[in-house]
Amino acid sequence: MKYYIIAGEASGDLHGSNLIKALKKEDPSAQIRCWGGDLMQQAGGVLAKHYKDMAFMGFLEVLKNIPTIFKNIAYCKEDIQDFNPDVIIFIDFSGFNLRIAKWAKANGYKTNYYISPQIWASREGRIKKIKRDIDQMYVILPFEKEFYEKKHGYPVQFVGHPLIDAIENTPLQDNQTFRKENGLDAEKPIIALLPGSRKQEVQKMLNVMLSVKKDFPQYQFVIAGAPSLPNEFYAPFLKGDKVEYVSNKTYTLLKHSHAAMVTSGTATLETALFGIPQVVCYKGNRISYQIAKRIITLDYISLVNLIMKKEVVKELIQNNLTTKNLKNELSKIVDGPDRDRMLSDYKSLKEKLGGKGASELAAQLIVKNV
Repeated sequence: MKYYIIAGEASGDLHGSNLIKALKKEDPSAQIRCWGGDLMQQAGGVLAKHYKDMAFMGFLEVLKNIPTIFKNIAYCKEDIQDFNPDVIIFIDFSGFNLRIAKWAKANGYKTNYYISPQIWASREGRIKKIKRDIDQMYVILPFEKEFYEKKHGYPVQFVGHPLIDAIENTPLQDNQTFRKENGLDAEKPIIALLPGSRKQEVQKMLNVMLSVKKDFPQYQFVIAGAPSLPNEFYAPFLKGDKVEYVSNKTYTLLKHSHAAMVTSGTATLETALFGIPQVVCYKGNRISYQIAKRIITLDYISLVNLIMKKEVVKELIQNNLTTKNLKNELSKIVDGPDRDRMLSDYKSLKEKLGGKGASELAAQLIVKNV
């Protein structure tokens, strides 16, 4: 069969790549065309558009790039018609994907959604579009099934979280080799900096993350470079105080870290699944943040806290993300009172996520329902 998959950012590329591998096992003759990234292409998808060309962050950034977005939408529709898939699979990226889904459903294509739009966080009214335009929904967070079925009467399948498989299936270097190949100190414990995958957020996050380095001289700070950004982008942040940088090795970096500072997003959950105590950071464009604050109805922004329904990791958001606060919170998890408590909560978190096999289960259901 023919599958058309649309993902629009780094995390979608990761989950999309594992879904492609699972689809090819389930359907060896599968033809897969996709919007995504290098990982989806390496897994066997034919890339129609790279997510680097679509990664616009925040309300203002989206407004500035409206002409490009509409060109992408038009091209996507044309490309789907040319490929004529048996099913279209949407991965998160709701602003773009729900527009394509409306058109696709009206034109007789089967529509599946893997990794739900976060309508439980904001703009809950989009459930009407999902009910109208999506034939099958496969969710990866335990509270999403209750949200869709009990609150909105829309049946979904909970398949578990694909990060569990992604982490287990990623080959990781041993500590000694990793440190030697990347010029890291052989003995100093590592504090990992995960500033995000988009230029705007990295620029906002890294300066404040690095501002606490002088207060932790016994640790080495290592920046996790995003695959979507070139190495030279990080060069200005590596000047002055000794700061290390590794490109496209986030999982190995996390495995060998002592603690982390993490920009809110999928990376908070990845860090937790590696068992690394963390402080969650977020600072957006001032106007975008004020708009978001008025439409987002959640008590927390990190997936760790949302899944556990309590504050497991400290969230420093917008004006609270200061050098003083970050220093204080980081001190608590490198050798302070919050470290053991956080590690204990991480174990409970992993149990809630449903175990291995999310990508395989999703692929089985997609093939079965086409």
